Amino acid sequence: MPDYDLSTMEYLDNYRSRVDTELDRRISRHSASGRLQETMRYSVLGGGKRIRPALCIAAACAVGQDIDAALVPACAIELIHAYSLVHDDLPAMDNDELRRGRPTAHIAFDEASAILAGDALQALAFEWLAEAPGVGMQARITMIQALARASGHNGMVGGQAIDLESVGKRLTLTQLEAMHRHKTGALIEASVRIGALTAPGVGTGLLDALTEYAKALGLAFQVQDDLLDIEGDTEIIGKPQGSDLARAKPTYPSLLGLAGAREHLSSLLDHAQDSLKDFGPEADPLRAMADYVVARTY
Repeated sequence: MPDYDLSTMEYLDNYRSRVDTELDRRISRHSASGRLQETMRYSVLGGGKRIRPALCIAAACAVGQDIDAALVPACAIELIHAYSLVHDDLPAMDNDELRRGRPTAHIAFDEASAILAGDALQALAFEWLAEAPGVGMQARITMIQALARASGHNGMVGGQAIDLESVGKRLTLTQLEAMHRHKTGALIEASVRIGALTAPGVGTGLLDALTEYAKALGLAFQVQDDLLDIEGDTEIIGKPQGSDLARAKPTYPSLLGLAGAREHLSSLLDHAQDSLKDFGPEADPLRAMADYVVARTY
């Protein structure tokens, strides 16, 4: 057992509440199209673990920054994540009908509204980040660059493209991890780096250690997702159990077996925790988040 207070759920509940309140306040109820606004709010405010914004806030705490400075950047990251889910669920992509225990956006509304809502959320994320209060201009520019890289063709979108191209194929472990470093890991890495960048003059050594933590955690997150697709319950995980298997998507269990995937997950967790060895108790939320990611049931 870790020697820190593993109050992860309390931590997550606290910052999920703060992030949800800020998201609700900032996503206006009024726009040129009421239906568009309704779709955006449905897509963002309909639950979710808020792991990425929580990591952003935890990373800010780890380098001694005030939580309030990380709140808007954390919300911007969540908008990118929400837009990616809306688009991933579309019939032309993963064709999912259930997300977070509710009908996906294109089912609850229509495909055009879902596409436009995703587009609008992506643009809004960068607008918020550009205007983040309590963060210097140069830091905001660096954050925008980090989020753009993590979101685009060399990050999340590129990983999704590789994922679609890999359906029905058997990948090597190196190929599978390259895909997930882009598709899942890039945004998790950006979440941690952006949180740390809210601290004025944060050192390269600290950033490098946090980046190493985030890289391991991003892969661990995906391994656990793959395990939950096989072992999870639809009502708990909020999406159809076995959907990856049904679409013949490459996964860690299909490549390594269940036991091998769990062993790999444990190794990634150890690496993530070891990356924080030079941090004090201010990084305990990050340590607890890593344990949560590999133990979660949804």
